Amino acid sequence: MSQKRIPAAFIRGGTSKAVVLKRHDLPEDETGWPGLFAAMMGSPDPNMRQLDGMGGGISSLSKVCVIGPATREDADIDYTFAQISVANDAVDFSGNCGNMSSAMGPFAYDERLVEGPRDGEAMVRIHNTNSGKIIVARFPVSNGCAVVTGETSIPGVHGTGAPVALDFLNPTDTFGRGTLPEGKAIHALTLKDGGAIRVTMIDAAVPSVFVSAYEVAGDTRSRPGAIDENAGLMARLEDIRRQASVAMGLTPDPEAAAQRIATPKVAMVGPAADYEDLSGIIHPASAQDLQIRMISAGQAHRAVPVTGALALACAAVVDGSVVADCISQGADPLNLRIGTPSGIVTVGATCDPRSGEIEAARILRTQRRLMDGHIYLPMPSAVQPLAQPV
Repeated sequence: MSQKRIPAAFIRGGTSKAVVLKRHDLPEDETGWPGLFAAMMGSPDPNMRQLDGMGGGISSLSKVCVIGPATREDADIDYTFAQISVANDAVDFSGNCGNMSSAMGPFAYDERLVEGPRDGEAMVRIHNTNSGKIIVARFPVSNGCAVVTGETSIPGVHGTGAPVALDFLNPTDTFGRGTLPEGKAIHALTLKDGGAIRVTMIDAAVPSVFVSAYEVAGDTRSRPGAIDENAGLMARLEDIRRQASVAMGLTPDPEAAAQRIATPKVAMVGPAADYEDLSGIIHPASAQDLQIRMISAGQAHRAVPVTGALALACAAVVDGSVVADCISQGADPLNLRIGTPSGIVTVGATCDPRSGEIEAARILRTQRRLMDGHIYLPMPSAVQPLAQPV
């Protein structure tokens, strides 16, 4: 009688995993969601393991997605993403998760929340409420179910699966403050130590700030664990992230930026170079167009967040950007090969040749439902129950 239960699914989307909930199974009052979501994940946990919840101790495994009826005529479903801190109980709704976006269409199709063909290819228009943007997901279906087996492989996930093609339409300006602050490709941020760092800040798929690894004494061939252990580097990157948050108009000051863990993302970029990924595979420089090491919710990402990769692709088509300066000569902006800790990720962006506006960003993912049933939560008496006690 001490726990309540909530219907839920546990799903892998790309290189992330999340608890997926239906809107009607949650309290109408959304102010109670952060506390519920933190409890679901097992946060806060100073031991960084989230043993008392569904989280996995790293940012890519500490996520919640909520699916509900569409609130826009050009969408089929609404999708809200929550990033939950591991060490503390911070819950950030300011950005989307591109990896988990790949699972939202198949989930909605399998749950009969949308209509689609029984066999062939289904298309679901997803309204991401965090960014206010539309994502079009296309995926194979058979006998009325989303297909999960196939020949598509993605770095960071062992084996292969069925492809989910994602088009992020009009991906820029997710916060209504423009694509580039002041329309500039380059800004100089003054850090706490008084030094000036050249960065590119862009709001595309997710607000992001890119810096040359060389300028922060970093190395884009480094493994995530080595980056996490480099306290000086992590402090510099967090300082850049907070300063960029203010410069992009996301938060009023660096103190407020410290509480906003999901956005903006910060990443080191560098030119293509030979490196060994987390599985031990050596990737030659010729197989890449540039490299990235991105920080997500205070930790070096084990691959790259999809929204971060899409932001990188969009920044790549901005003349004079930090990203554009790193790209190998002759690289295809529609098939940009990015060296990440888990291997090579291919992304692309399309740009209107007349206006210069970024029209869409594209990536291919796989997904699979792992489990569904109920999540059990010890609920204090002050919190209203969500379902019948068990």
